[in-house]
Amino acid sequence: MNYYVIYDGNCHLCVTLVQLLETLDRGNLFRYTSMQDEQTLSQWGITPEDCEQGMIVIDGNTPSGRWQGSAAAEEIGRLLPLGNVFVEAYRALPGMKWVGDRFYEQIRDNRYTLFGKRSQTYQSAYCVDGSCKTDKE
Repeated sequence: MNYYVIYDGNCHLCVTLVQLLETLDRGNLFRYTSMQDEQTLSQWGITPEDCEQGMIVIDGNTPSGRWQGSAAAEEIGRLLPLGNVFVEAYRALPGMKWVGDRFYEQIRDNRYTLFGKRSQTYQSAYCVDGSCKTDKE
């Protein structure tokens, strides 16, 4: 089963988190494409405006299964080994989901100011179609 992670390939924080996932998963569960890859995104009906709402995770077996923003981060966490325990604990704490959503929105909307913008879009070695080359800028 594959999940597709759509991330901002120009955002230092986003790329660092994708590289961490690459290290943990080694392409077993997740494949990646950047928000800058409009051709791939158009195949899923995803527009640049959709990307403004944050990262997206798509269930490869059920493409209508999609999560975006903080829900996408939670879904990634849930899919990682033992991650479900932490996600469920987070969700069980009163008010934490609301706080987490607001925190995600602030990071999303200010990511370039807070973490900088890359000069070159990062492409994962574990890309959607398997043809990507790594960029270790």
